[in-house]
Amino acid sequence: MRCPYCGSLDTQVKDSRPTDDSSAIRRRRICPDCGGRFTTFERVQLRELMVVKRSGRRVPFDRDKLQRSVEVALRKRPVEPERVERMLNGIVRQLESLGDNEITSEQIGELVMEGLKGLDDVAYVRFASVYKNFREAKDFEDLIGELTSEEPAPRRRGTRKPARTEP
Repeated sequence: MRCPYCGSLDTQVKDSRPTDDSSAIRRRRICPDCGGRFTTFERVQLRELMVVKRSGRRVPFDRDKLQRSVEVALRKRPVEPERVERMLNGIVRQLESLGDNEITSEQIGELVMEGLKGLDDVAYVRFASVYKNFREAKDFEDLIGELTSEEPAPRRRGTRKPARTEP
């Protein structure tokens, strides 16, 4: 594994352990040349996926890029990292199980939006605004209108009838 600090190819594994959900192996590494320490993750990859962009360009699927875009949408939101990791693992499994080595960026975007909708409404709207290329406030209104029409109205506090007392 190449050292991210000095580029040396001679790094050593100091510690290996499974992640909390056992979907990856976390390895702590050290570079003997510069002394840099870093962490790597080893995951199962069922097939080599290619992403077909809207422009028609083909690029290799990059799980880290997917994770970064989700983290941007979730920035400063109260969502546990384990839930985000489970969502990402589920998306990757769905993509790998489609049976095709080429997937469209639209397929990925739809799966991410579906996952974020279940995690956090604000992150969902943030991601959708970039993914769907919102141009005006009306686009936000429409999306939020869809979001609120799908969910049951929350019960308001203090609207319960007082308990009956017998005379």
